[in-house]
Amino acid sequence: MDRREAITKVGWILGGTVIGANLFLDIACTPSVNKAAAGSFFNADQIALLDEMGETILPATNTPGAKAAKIGEFMNVMVRDCYTKADQKIFKDGIAKLDDEFEKENGKTFLKGSSAERTAFFIKKDAEQKEYSKTKKPEDPSHHFRMVKELTLLGFFTSEVGATKALRYVAIPGKYDGNYPYKKGDKAWAT
Repeated sequence: MDRREAITKVGWILGGTVIGANLFLDIACTPSVNKAAAGSFFNADQIALLDEMGETILPATNTPGAKAAKIGEFMNVMVRDCYTKADQKIFKDGIAKLDDEFEKENGKTFLKGSSAERTAFFIKKDAEQKEYSKTKKPEDPSHHFRMVKELTLLGFFTSEVGATKALRYVAIPGKYDGNYPYKKGDKAWAT
């Protein structure tokens, strides 16, 4: 059982007390769905593109980058299972648009671009999404680059790699100490 399956089953446990024990037993005691049968929202090339986009946002330094957390696979699951149909379309069309715009500016696809070209391109895209957010009405759709960026950060810092290598992690945390000494440069806590 992986982390996502465990979280799903815990959610069912908590909801089962409200819905009823019979429903919980029917769902929790059936074999897990074959992951391959569940389907993939993105194809392998798109997942590779999402991995590289995530790695551009959170590159490997003295800690692993987004690619080490398999961010493309994470985005695939999140977009497929958690986004509305409208947001799925915005996201899927948006990553294709990002790749097309990168190719127009650089004469090559995002996957073939250098790290410096990718970073410069994403700095422009980030400024574009910030400007869009300032003028966005509540009923307007989210900006596709913001979605990619948010999922990259969420996926990385909730992954085992992000929580244990980029953040400080204690498997069984102690009591809460609101006055814990902080030294400049210390990692944030994952637990």
